[in-house]
Amino acid sequence: MGEILFIAHRIPFPPDRGDKIRSHHILKALAALAPVHVACLADDAQDMAHEGELAAVAASHCLVRRRGSLASAGLAALLGGRPISLAAFSNGKLARYVKRTLASRPITTIFVFSGQMAQYVPAGFTGRVVMDFVDVDSAKFGQYARRPGLAAPVYAREAWLLRRYEARIARRATTSLLVSEAEAALFRSRLGRGAMPDVRSLGNGIDTAYFDPAGIPIAPQMVMAGPQIVFTGQMDYPPNVDAVVSFARQVMPLIRGRFPRAEFNVVGRAPTPAVQALDGVNGTRVTGAVADVRPWLAGADLVVVPLTLARGVQNKVLEAMAMARPVLLTPEAATGIAATDGREFAISPAASEELAARAVGLLSDTIRADALGRAARAFVIAQCGWDRVLAPLPALVGLDRRFGRRAA
Repeated sequence: MGEILFIAHRIPFPPDRGDKIRSHHILKALAALAPVHVACLADDAQDMAHEGELAAVAASHCLVRRRGSLASAGLAALLGGRPISLAAFSNGKLARYVKRTLASRPITTIFVFSGQMAQYVPAGFTGRVVMDFVDVDSAKFGQYARRPGLAAPVYAREAWLLRRYEARIARRATTSLLVSEAEAALFRSRLGRGAMPDVRSLGNGIDTAYFDPAGIPIAPQMVMAGPQIVFTGQMDYPPNVDAVVSFARQVMPLIRGRFPRAEFNVVGRAPTPAVQALDGVNGTRVTGAVADVRPWLAGADLVVVPLTLARGVQNKVLEAMAMARPVLLTPEAATGIAATDGREFAISPAASEELAARAVGLLSDTIRADALGRAARAFVIAQCGWDRVLAPLPALVGLDRRFGRRAA
């Protein structure tokens, strides 16, 4: 049996944000199959503090703190004709670890998590390369480029260069993974002419034992208050910022016209100044980072995910559904989740009046809202457990023990 080299743009610990949740569960599943050597980066000192958890899973590892500013990465990318995303995650120490590990260990598969890390795969490697793009990053930057602003040309350049890079890497990889079939179809459509590489979907899962409403106390700030609306997420991520700013300033006044004491809780780390400025506006509470998101979900009368730009499967939606909460989301946020509008969640266009009307309807009919939440939890238990979602992983890396041999 061979060994696996796992390369990721962030340390997969703790699993407290979307990309790290996915990489965390994939790494643990791979470590159950074979020795895994891990090369990854840390954003800050908090990430570095979790090196012990990484060491407990990995056969060996190299964790490097990212240095340098985005501006310096942009300059390096401009001078080198490369995407900024690649320059921002380029690190000599990590590259040397990868080279040394491939020379000294019987690595038969390299699993690359996130497109920008494919730069570490040597051209001469002859084993399997599984490339988990997760989302179509080039399409995301293309959407950013369509927004007015001084950064639009930078985003347009990034979208163009990344699209060419993604096509080249997909043809280099044995298999490329995307988080949903819709995302995989979009990726295939952007590859241009030539033989179609192996592109598949591998969804996101949810830990339904951890995200279980039983025994979870409600956050004290939510007790004895009006209807509680909750949004969770990384609050320096531009699509999340846009969503909560629009909801707080445009949708909440309409909701409070029917429920004057309704409160909108923005729960998540690293709120930008634009998000912090919402605190106290139209019943909005900005919490910043919280030790545990579950009490905030437990206290929610309604969880909203009003994203207008979303790629792949939203972990925040699965978490709220697992906590048996009624979820109101836009079509963009529902992508990749095979639940049904009106049965396991509620879908509304992002227009303020329509979102507000659907929210008021659910807040007014608590029996219907509770039924939606119960159906949501039943759905994720049946469809979205990590064991079920990651069942194809052994075959993808050539270690399917059901057949007593390496998969073809």
